[in-house]
Amino acid sequence: MNRPLPAVRLRVPTHEDAVAWHRVFADPEVMEFHGGRPAELSAYEELTARQRRHDAEHGFCLWTLLDESGEVIGFTGAQPWPRDWGPVGETEIGWRLGRAHWGKGYATAAARETLGRVRAAGVPGVVAMVRPGNGRSLAVARRLGMEQAETYTHPAFDEPALCFRLSLTDNYAQ
Repeated sequence: MNRPLPAVRLRVPTHEDAVAWHRVFADPEVMEFHGGRPAELSAYEELTARQRRHDAEHGFCLWTLLDESGEVIGFTGAQPWPRDWGPVGETEIGWRLGRAHWGKGYATAAARETLGRVRAAGVPGVVAMVRPGNGRSLAVARRLGMEQAETYTHPAFDEPALCFRLSLTDNYAQ
């Protein structure tokens, strides 16, 4: 990416952010690689509560992502891999933006901020799980300096899930 990245702000999700995430992610295009349809508000209420616990326990979470004006545009951050398949025991980095904010550098800027924060929390490395057709997320992972390491079979979609890795003990993309 040759243009300067936008300014972003990350905050621990509030209870009110569940409503904002529900609104921002209510687009089937946004959810294409996350089950294909928008989730119920209760799913985001549970997710934001879990992220507050992660932040208290680990010093990192999926943070609410705000643009320059303070508008909630998605989330980015890291959390312990939450499933019983894939990179169990690893810390996963991830991002999800509302459709109106795609292609502007927000995901890359926020993910770089996330890398600095998890590195400061003592995390030695992160993974990113990406479905093969998700070109936008594949590009962000590569911009961060992540390299594809393994492929797992995604149990819900019966297709490959690509596992990208990045060591945080070495120099990483800034």
